[in-house]
Amino acid sequence: MTFPFDLITLIIIGFIAGFINILAGGGSLLTLPVLIFLGLPPTMANGTNRISILVQNIFSVAGFKSKGVSEFPFSIYIAISAFFGAIIGANIAVDIKGDLFNKILAIIMVLVVIYMLINPKITPLHQERTKGVYFWTSILVFFLIGIYGGFIQAGVGFIIILALSGINHFTLIKTNAIKVFVALVYSLSSIAVFSYSGFIDWKYGLYLSIGNAFGGWISSRWQVKKGDGFIRLFLIVMIVVMAIKLWFF
Repeated sequence: MTFPFDLITLIIIGFIAGFINILAGGGSLLTLPVLIFLGLPPTMANGTNRISILVQNIFSVAGFKSKGVSEFPFSIYIAISAFFGAIIGANIAVDIKGDLFNKILAIIMVLVVIYMLINPKITPLHQERTKGVYFWTSILVFFLIGIYGGFIQAGVGFIIILALSGINHFTLIKTNAIKVFVALVYSLSSIAVFSYSGFIDWKYGLYLSIGNAFGGWISSRWQVKKGDGFIRLFLIVMIVVMAIKLWFF
């Protein structure tokens, strides 16, 4: 590590990524390339990034809770489902080659963007649906989301937003509060897998976490004041930016 350039770079990028992740998603599309640029192999960057995600979401959950936004025990049930899915996804990730990893990331994110453009109405119009068939559908969907999150993490926020708004009809603010809790829980299992396999650079991860933590804390509290309209606008902008990045860069 070239001190202090790498340290400053990781903290700044971490702050931006943490702020973006809590508002919408896609922050890992910033942090993963930076970690690779600083010399980490793709799989090592993928594992190291999980440390900052974990720390970011600890602070973000606290930020939402300080504003009275949470959804228990529903969020616990789907988080446990995602936790077990992430074990599968992380085990796939540690065995995959770097080039294939990057191609899969691009394909999946393009599909997410296309889906959100086809279905632009992500703001719930009806009361929340957390029981019966909607509950069990969420359990299954979040197990699959856990597999994806354990595998690659980047863009999982968009997928979680689609699931919680489409299936359960949560507001965007409550959706984001649930999102960070779920990501916090399943990050524990994916970190365990990457750490056991030797694919985490703890120094890089902890430096990146400093920025992510502050970005996540500020974003979680700030968006409660701004409301759903601002989050929706920010989400659309992020989707467009990510689509351009994936297609042309």
